Amino acid sequence: MKYCKNCVMPDTKPGVYLDDRGLCNACRSQELKSQIDWEERFKDLEKLVSEVKEQNHPFYDCIVPVSGGKDSWVQALTLSKKLGLKTLCVTLANHLPTTEGIANLNNMIKDLNVDHMKINLKPSFYRSVRKKCTLEQGEPNWAEHCAVFSSVVNIAVIYDVPLIVWGEDIAFEFGGGQRQESTASALEIDKSDLNKEGKVIEDWLDESLSERDTFFYKYPDYEILKEANIQSIYLGHYTNWYGRKNYEEVKTRGFTERKLGPLSGNYLSYDNIDEKLCEINIWFKYLKFGFWRSTDQTCYDIWNNRLSRKEAISIVNELSDQFPEEYFQDFLRFHNISETEFWEIAEKFRNKDIWEFSGNKWNLKYPLKDI
Repeated sequence: MKYCKNCVMPDTKPGVYLDDRGLCNACRSQELKSQIDWEERFKDLEKLVSEVKEQNHPFYDCIVPVSGGKDSWVQALTLSKKLGLKTLCVTLANHLPTTEGIANLNNMIKDLNVDHMKINLKPSFYRSVRKKCTLEQGEPNWAEHCAVFSSVVNIAVIYDVPLIVWGEDIAFEFGGGQRQESTASALEIDKSDLNKEGKVIEDWLDESLSERDTFFYKYPDYEILKEANIQSIYLGHYTNWYGRKNYEEVKTRGFTERKLGPLSGNYLSYDNIDEKLCEINIWFKYLKFGFWRSTDQTCYDIWNNRLSRKEAISIVNELSDQFPEEYFQDFLRFHNISETEFWEIAEKFRNKDIWEFSGNKWNLKYPLKDI
């Protein structure tokens, strides 16, 4: 387990490798981003938007997937207000939303004055698959990630909407893939880093789970999308994407950060605060790969010159061992498992190559240190 010499990302993250300078994929991506002419990139987006408008669709020019978070708010703001497209916002409903999440989503729709569709997945199916993904994969949100991508694209097919606009290209922006350059097309977003286990929803079916309930989890065939002339793009290819910048823009429009401050293990109070089931999912990364929220968040600020590596090391070492207690009981009740069962499940996914038991507790064999 080695760490990037510029940020604090470890090479245990799937897809990350360090080059001969000791830099990770994401840091190399930032070097490429610094050379991009963003004014020219935005002109490319304006050209695409003009072509979409010329199609003169009667109802919607584009779909923007939204959670009410800072990033999707900026996506919808850019397409509906700045570029003037007839925008349909689509949300995959959270089963356990937070107070801030509910308020931010409502405020976003009121602020932008756009049509909004909310998809509620069948609760019993969703709950059962989540529990299976927790028990067998240590990734509770796997099925949700499938549905986030697939449901929105299915809606575009059903309603004949020619453009879908996502946020950042995660593989390029965060270094989770071997991609050496940004890409505009998000047509194959179902193969993204959030769905990297190589499974499909049918793999989780049994006698109690029917295929008839899988529609919103199944990504349409690429040929169907091409025949329908549906384009899917990353807004982050056309604009210099940065989560903190997005937050600073939408907080003046009604977005509110978490009132009680950052969640345990978090460095930021405005990041991924819309639902209660996600934090445990992200915490499993700590067992498997030796990092989680504070590493992701501080790296983002290092890449954008808001934080030094030394400062990030101090923050990560202080926060990483914190367990996300705030919504832990909600997580247990939702999946109908006891606390004892949870810890037995969690330990199955602890990576013994990077963890050792000493001093009556688990410690990383290769702790993060200043160079």
